[in-house]
Amino acid sequence: MRPSFLMFGLLVSHGLCEAAPVRAQNATARTPLERAAIEFVGEMERRDFTAAVARFDSTMSEVMPAAKLEETWDMVEAQAGSFQGWSRTTTGEAQGYDYVLVTSTFENAVLDIQVVFDSDLRIAGLFFKPHVDTDALKAAPLPAGLAEQEVSVGDGDWVLPGTVTLPANGGPFPAVVLVHGSGPNDRDETVGANKPFRDLAWGLAGQGIAVVRYGKRTREYRERLMANTVGFTVDEETVDDAVAAVERLRQMDGIDPDRIVILGHSLGGMLAPRIGAREPGVAGLVVMAGATRPLQDLIVDQVHYLAELDSTVSGSERARLEQIEQEAARLLALTDADSLSTEHILGANPSYWLDLAKYDPVPVAMELSVPMLILHAGRDYQVTEADFIRWQEALAGDPRVTFKVYPSLNHLFITGEGPSQPSEYSVPGHVAQEVIDDIAAWVAALPPAR
Repeated sequence: MRPSFLMFGLLVSHGLCEAAPVRAQNATARTPLERAAIEFVGEMERRDFTAAVARFDSTMSEVMPAAKLEETWDMVEAQAGSFQGWSRTTTGEAQGYDYVLVTSTFENAVLDIQVVFDSDLRIAGLFFKPHVDTDALKAAPLPAGLAEQEVSVGDGDWVLPGTVTLPANGGPFPAVVLVHGSGPNDRDETVGANKPFRDLAWGLAGQGIAVVRYGKRTREYRERLMANTVGFTVDEETVDDAVAAVERLRQMDGIDPDRIVILGHSLGGMLAPRIGAREPGVAGLVVMAGATRPLQDLIVDQVHYLAELDSTVSGSERARLEQIEQEAARLLALTDADSLSTEHILGANPSYWLDLAKYDPVPVAMELSVPMLILHAGRDYQVTEADFIRWQEALAGDPRVTFKVYPSLNHLFITGEGPSQPSEYSVPGHVAQEVIDDIAAWVAALPPAR
């Protein structure tokens, strides 16, 4: 995968970070890379997409012509609001490429537009990421009594870096595999100023449960994946590596191999039944904010919600809504003949959407024999009550299934007040202790899988 894989999954599934609006475009001396990145962002702002794509290398030119870049920009503005300006640039190097982060303020969010360059100063990749307050994410000390060790998840071409958090006092411990939401997440599922997977790992380990978390394949191998996206599905994105993480735990000393649980958040929650069907030896499934409706429906609903937060929908917001709705409608027209297409619709290839169109988590869950804990955050606008009700209607009365709603929590299961909005993710917080306690008690009471 070339570094051109767009991070829409993260924007759609987890929300955006917001900070005070800025437009401090100062005239301090900048490197050629910074100037090129700033000029590129300016061309997108002016909607001069022909000039913008003229900066692309050959691969980017093929996968993102001017019309596709225009659709991409419209999708970003549909979610984040109108572009207001940029405030600063940050340079770096990753996986053999130089990049510039252009920290940009939109109407509803602050994003880092990551522009990746090759050695000839051609743009080789483009990402839109929630801006991260690095001060808010300074390393916190591991709680006393816990231990962590680095592990590898998977083998062959897709080995992923991971961390296992272990309780005190030996074991064997029940264990939980944390499965991410959409987008190329790190092992902590970092969103803005928050690290919900680190919260879960440390909180559960403090109650006697081992936890493994790992970097997502689309983060660790994005260049390799983008080199050939044909045939890419949620199996390669999520399911295969979750199964590999279960197998890795079973090989570890101090882990009870018959009491391993899958905990999926957002997209990971939606896919938890699919993972359970692939790995029938797990002891249970925890679904946190797991969607039951098609992802394109969630995307459209989220864009409507954000546009209507201020009780008005401007002309530009309505145009963006129409663009997203048209993109979503295109998915319904896809056929198996489109599975070899390399185009992107709503940030992913047709093969990805065709695979998801054939998957419904609810009937898959109904066929499983494992216990399930299904959790819903009452202030979640990304995965809403409509999704939770569908879980309930299908599984209510099943003694294997436990439901719990947390009225004051958002999509990250962090406490807030009033209508949920993207700005919450810029405020440092933690997964609610009540959620951690409920999961820990449920896991502790599980019978062995075998």
